[in-house]
Amino acid sequence: MKTNKSYTKRIKVTKNGKLIARKPGQNHFNAKQSGRTRLNGKRTQEITMSSRARNRFLANA
Repeated sequence: MKTNKSYTKRIKVTKNGKLIARKPGQNHFNAKQSGRTRLNGKRTQEITMSSRARNRFLANA
């Protein structure tokens, strides 16, 4: 099965095998949000994914 390339470009696999990615929906329309909310949107978050989904989307991870 092929790796889903659009998905792999958004995710980084760390040295210990954790998956991290940017939070979605933070590119524009942020003016009405508070500064704290905007700063939290810039931070990455860890993604939990089942092994089945990991094999489906990230064949080499």
